[in-house]
Amino acid sequence: MTKETIIISLGGSLIIPDEIDLEFLRDFQKLVLAQVALGKKFVIITGGGKINQRYNEAAKILSSPSGEDLDWIGIAALKLNAELVRVIFGDSAHPQVIADLSSNFDSPKPVIIGSAFKPGSSTDYDAALAAKNLGAKKLVNLSNIDYVYDADPKINPNAKKIEKISWAEYRKLIPPKWTSRLNSPFDPIASKLAEEYNLEVIIMNGKPITSLENYLNGKKFAGTIIS
Repeated sequence: MTKETIIISLGGSLIIPDEIDLEFLRDFQKLVLAQVALGKKFVIITGGGKINQRYNEAAKILSSPSGEDLDWIGIAALKLNAELVRVIFGDSAHPQVIADLSSNFDSPKPVIIGSAFKPGSSTDYDAALAAKNLGAKKLVNLSNIDYVYDADPKINPNAKKIEKISWAEYRKLIPPKWTSRLNSPFDPIASKLAEEYNLEVIIMNGKPITSLENYLNGKKFAGTIIS
């Protein structure tokens, strides 16, 4: 029997919001391994988080980096996070981080950690590539936001949460093009691929971990479904 494969885009804001979040990583590890014990397989693609932001800011102060320069810094940051996540899963994880998720990959191990290999998009796109390559139809995007909103809730206090939305409507809410460090629940390049592939993406906050746990167990959860 083919194992159910769960694709997770794990936002760097959860791994290292300021300092490395040991409590979150411990809870995440425990939950994933509990699901592995139930026969599931995971592909987890990491983001850059605060380490990426700090290096990007330093580059801007000391130089005039291009968007591609900043993307390369981001790729290096998220690879460091990927190695950390790989190590915390020990023998359950594939022994190498997979950088190019557009190539054919698989492993007998129940946890595979992915990163990135070229500029021009975010972790979201690499996660969508992994889903397409493995034939997965659902992807969980974990970050520090609870839902997709019809406006930026940090700017507009009247912004309304959206629990379900089509790709066509979602793409109207976000910028049409990718820029380095774009603040978008799911990036434009990834969204285009997801729509073409008919991929369902769940946007949810990784904290508390019970929201992800509920989703994985088929229970009601807090988050937005884009399909």
